[in-house]
Amino acid sequence: MQNTYSTERLSIGPLTTADISFIRELVNTEGWVAFIGNRNVNSDEDALGYIQKILNNPDVRYWMVYLKETSVPVGIITFIKRDYLQHHDIGFAFLPAYAGKGYAYEAAKKILEDLLSHPVYIQIQATTVPENASSIKLLEKLGLKFEKEIVVENETLKLYGIAKDKK
Repeated sequence: MQNTYSTERLSIGPLTTADISFIRELVNTEGWVAFIGNRNVNSDEDALGYIQKILNNPDVRYWMVYLKETSVPVGIITFIKRDYLQHHDIGFAFLPAYAGKGYAYEAAKKILEDLLSHPVYIQIQATTVPENASSIKLLEKLGLKFEKEIVVENETLKLYGIAKDKK
């Protein structure tokens, strides 16, 4: 699994403690709060704590996604081994100003292809709340297939998955 990636329009690299203001903005967007949940990141100190918690957890990996031309951060791709899933979970979140431009697909596709090329990842999963139509659309475009609904902490989630090509 690589630390950095590049696509036609994007540069993708690991989350660092220098990303405080971006993370603070992202986790407080309407979409994040509605579909992922309030993380109570209300200050730079909160954002730093949030980032350090991610960086200190070997089961969690976040990549920052930047516009190649301007180096402006636009979103994140996540890769998390959740207790309630058999396989790692890929996720994504982008600032509203950059939604609908294909950036999430471009970044997630690049990372997903790399992850599925590694022998350890025979399948990758993703979860979303049923109301998150744009996330569902993107997961399906990436080739993930709906598997079933699961209930986690009294919340119903749609579970998607993609298996490694058996060539």
